[in-house]
Amino acid sequence: MSTARNGSLVPFLSGRSYWWYLLPGAALLTLIILVPLGWNIFLSFTDYRGIVAPRFTGLDNWIALAGDQRFWLSFRNSVAMILAMVIAPTALGLVIAAALFDVVGRKFGGRLASFLRATYYLPQILPSVIAAIVIGWILRPENGALNTILEAVGLGQLAGNWLGSPDTALGSMMVVLVWIQIGYPVVIFMAALQRVDPELYEAAEIDGAGWFRRFAAITMPMIRPEMFVVALTCTIAALKVFGPVYALTGGGPNFATIVPSYYSYSQFFQSQQVGYGAAIATALTVVIMIVSVVFVWAQNRAEKKETER
Repeated sequence: MSTARNGSLVPFLSGRSYWWYLLPGAALLTLIILVPLGWNIFLSFTDYRGIVAPRFTGLDNWIALAGDQRFWLSFRNSVAMILAMVIAPTALGLVIAAALFDVVGRKFGGRLASFLRATYYLPQILPSVIAAIVIGWILRPENGALNTILEAVGLGQLAGNWLGSPDTALGSMMVVLVWIQIGYPVVIFMAALQRVDPELYEAAEIDGAGWFRRFAAITMPMIRPEMFVVALTCTIAALKVFGPVYALTGGGPNFATIVPSYYSYSQFFQSQQVGYGAAIATALTVVIMIVSVVFVWAQNRAEKKETER
């Protein structure tokens, strides 16, 4: 009886043995992601200052959040971050990757193209806080490299307090983020271009197509899936950007560069409004989830249209 039972149990376990390999990842996901997420959502409905036990307050934090002008300002600044970390790097990265692959790689060899690709990717290797500190030295108002160069070439009247003025702080931050982010799409797009048949470019060039024509007719359609991936991942990174803001401006001056992640941090650790900071973090999580669903839906729709043609 037991032998028959064991004999029937062995195929059952062997056929489902892959579940055991999923357990470590599932345990880590639960401990690192799901449990803190659930705790954060719970805290968003409480009055908690990190000392005494949380006191449930219902929707008070969310009602206050809806009328918080600083919270809405942080999301308006996130639009600028999306421009700096998604739109500009994706567009520039697409052109740079196509030029490296179609022009530099073909005329000067793959080694030079690979070297330039690594050069563009270098800011991604640096921790964002380290990169921000280096840029902060360049943009210092007294003896920063940028103002020094402007004065040396006779343009001293253009020198300014780039990160200390509300008029220029957000724009300066956007330039920094473009520099940090641009290497990621370049690497992804150049990897995607490896699967494009070089004979397509050669045939188009023989037919008289210029670089821009080849770019629009060959490069863009072939790497459309990677464009969706880069746009989605960069958008998520832009919505939750924290390190450069923390290192360069601290959300200032006069909240000109504040973003949701830094606003949540300031409520958590500076104002000790843990429940309110949790509400900001939860709202940001909801926005990221909605953006992700929209991107996936748009990608699936585009792929469906492409297969129907």
